[in-house]
Amino acid sequence: MTTLVEPAADTSGPSVADWEAAVAAVHGLPPEASVLLVCHVNPDGDALGSMLGFTLGLRRLGLPRLQATFPGPLEVPPPFRGLPGLDLLVPEADADPDPDLLVCFDAASASRLGGLVDRLDRAGASIVLDHHASNPGFGGINLIDPTAAATSVVAEQLLTRLGVPLDAEIAECLYVALATDTGSFRFDMTTPAVHEMAARLLATGISPGEISRRIFDTRPFGAIRLYGDVLQRAQLEPDVAGGLGLAWTYATLDDLTRYEQKPYVLEALIDSVRIAAEADVSCLVKQVRPHEWAVSMRSKGAVDVSLVAVALGGGGHRLAAGFTGRGTIDEVMAAIRAELAGLDSGG
Repeated sequence: MTTLVEPAADTSGPSVADWEAAVAAVHGLPPEASVLLVCHVNPDGDALGSMLGFTLGLRRLGLPRLQATFPGPLEVPPPFRGLPGLDLLVPEADADPDPDLLVCFDAASASRLGGLVDRLDRAGASIVLDHHASNPGFGGINLIDPTAAATSVVAEQLLTRLGVPLDAEIAECLYVALATDTGSFRFDMTTPAVHEMAARLLATGISPGEISRRIFDTRPFGAIRLYGDVLQRAQLEPDVAGGLGLAWTYATLDDLTRYEQKPYVLEALIDSVRIAAEADVSCLVKQVRPHEWAVSMRSKGAVDVSLVAVALGGGGHRLAAGFTGRGTIDEVMAAIRAELAGLDSGG
């Protein structure tokens, strides 16, 4: 059987010079400097938690002009509405167009910043914090660590270098970020260092049980019925990916409307698809608007799904990646199968 994993990408993290430049950029700000913190469109727990935790850290440093935002409507999914620091969020339209410092979180490419991307050129300085191996390094200072389990790992390391001590509010944000991107500490990126970081965060007095119930275990009843419909149409294609198998399903806007649900409730469904024993690759395709789909892909280890995502205009990690698909569901899935076949053939 053909193994589809490509040679490992460069996994080196930020250099000493990178860390020093980031620290200097923050500590060198004048007292009334404007700092704009941004994360990617439709933020997940890592993007939002890392950004808010770091923003709270900057507030502890005494910086008075802080704004946090993300592209699109300023709508925080219900599981994250209890996070500390939400008072620092502003709508995209109100974000400073010319900040002294721009700090970006968890965006694998500049395009993920949507209408905020112009701030990269207009800011006095920019720092990118990320852990996606596909990130090209689009900031003035790039703190990109593909070995990190979450962007929050990079954020905590920078806060430490800035001399910001952890408190319960910062810790809760970073814990949510770390827990979501490690799948509640179940994924392969959960290293001893990840547990050590979790221990530091828990030592501030935050409650992991209460946080987990809010983030992972609380959804509207309508979402349960929606899950039934979406999983009922799941398909298994054992011959795809060189015989390693593909399991996939999709959700439409009509599905959401039928059960009066918001798109965020679909995020966890990829985990229900990926458990299929017969498939290394799993895929959840979520309709965003007519002829546009948000595609989430997962691998159990044999297939590098980031290669598929990058080829189709997205990005991510070897075991978890995504992209925006356009066309019909049949056309999106045909594109995925073609890329998987290309990996199998060495194309």
